[in-house]
Amino acid sequence: MTSRQYNIETIGIVGTGAMGRGIAQIAALAGLKVRLYDTNPAAVGAARDYLADTFAKLTAKGRLDQARSLAALACVSGAAAINELADCDLVIEAIVEKLDVKQALFRELEAIIGEQCVLASNTSSLSITAIAAACSDPSRVVGFHFFNPVPLMKVVEVIDGLRGDPAAGDALMQLARRVGHTPVRAKDMPGFIVNHAGRGMNTEGLRIAGEGVAEFVDIDRIMREQAGFRLGPFELLDLTALDVSHPVMESIYHQFYEEPRFTPSPITGTRLAGGLIGRKTGEGFYRYVDGQQQVPAEAPAPTALPQRVWVSRQHACARDAVLQLVAKTGVALDEGDTPAADSLLIVTPFGLDATTAAVEEGLDARRVVAIDALFPLVGAKRRTLMTTPATSRETRDAAHALFAADGVPVTVIRDSTGFVAQRVVATIVNIGCDIAQRQIASPQDIDLAVTLGLGYPRGPLALGDALGASTILTILRNILKVLGDPRYRPSPWLARRAQLGLSLTQGDAATEHPQ
Repeated sequence: MTSRQYNIETIGIVGTGAMGRGIAQIAALAGLKVRLYDTNPAAVGAARDYLADTFAKLTAKGRLDQARSLAALACVSGAAAINELADCDLVIEAIVEKLDVKQALFRELEAIIGEQCVLASNTSSLSITAIAAACSDPSRVVGFHFFNPVPLMKVVEVIDGLRGDPAAGDALMQLARRVGHTPVRAKDMPGFIVNHAGRGMNTEGLRIAGEGVAEFVDIDRIMREQAGFRLGPFELLDLTALDVSHPVMESIYHQFYEEPRFTPSPITGTRLAGGLIGRKTGEGFYRYVDGQQQVPAEAPAPTALPQRVWVSRQHACARDAVLQLVAKTGVALDEGDTPAADSLLIVTPFGLDATTAAVEEGLDARRVVAIDALFPLVGAKRRTLMTTPATSRETRDAAHALFAADGVPVTVIRDSTGFVAQRVVATIVNIGCDIAQRQIASPQDIDLAVTLGLGYPRGPLALGDALGASTILTILRNILKVLGDPRYRPSPWLARRAQLGLSLTQGDAATEHPQ
């Protein structure tokens, strides 16, 4: 196959909904000629009016000067018929997520456009190779996946189909930079990078809720305030809306042939059927009044401190952090190898549940409370405690009072392998590692796509490095040991690099390109 030379100056956009309009906006502002087409002729006029209004508002706010605003609008024209896209250098489809509909469109376009025109799909979940299979020349069909809202989400995935011409993908990488976005390159695999990597947060959050470990709001608080994410899984699901996110979860699960890591939850299917879709309908996992999320207030922490505390010696760093907190309260420390009969017993498991941790150390489960030490305990914004099924109310309240004594909020959850933050973060890291192992994208593009596309504080590989690859590996292996669920099997990428002390962002040394 001989690579063509692609020079993109005129873009056709098929579909003038939110995605089509957003792509048109950034392209016109970059000085590209944009031609809009929609099967509903009125939608084309409405889209151009929307762009005119958007440019005017940006100008009024001082974000866009008048000359550039007028020039950008002048770049946008409508097409009354699809054959008016014949002279475009690139045509992007942003239509319904149905394979047969996209294939039919691409067959129609192929009969119209010139040989140097690239055909791009903004699909979020369908195979680029499958879309391209409808064309007699699949080499110029490329995935060009933007995120909503396009002007604000500054990342775009460029996806090569199996029969794709690399030069076509290269041209879209260059175009993405021209319109002010950061491109990342991916192989044609379900979910590409961002929607693939996003399974960790949502599916694990749903699984934790489904096990009755904690309420939706508590899981969100832990992921925001303890783990440092901008949104928890249920806030995120409300934002994206279940009519969008639930079908994507099911699609990726089935496209990976029921891979346990991506198993959806019946929670979202039931809530979708009940109309609890999210922010846009006023009710999802939260209620929204005038667009404002309604969050229940937390109950005040108990105040009665324990008489004395015994702390497990299983994890030295975690023990030291707990001892610092205990020292500030003035509570006596039980330093015996065998705890006294009236001591509060604190364990710091990684991946194990409180029950297993108590049994392995031969402790009285009625007096055991576990604390999550994956993230720093000193200076924390939130701490998480976990009880065994046998833990007494008095023990639970005493531990709550102890770890909330400095004013830091504490969430107490039911027994769970890996608490909340450990489970979710380890799953995020593990899926990111598997994307790297499958060579769907480079480690650098994986982290870049996730930070820009999902707003995570770090990409999954950098996050694993920050917390320690060996720690993440321990968490996953312990969860797998207790539950026996292959969902938690560690990716070879993670296991090998943890054992060798290598960064998760590092590829195989023998195949890395020299700098």
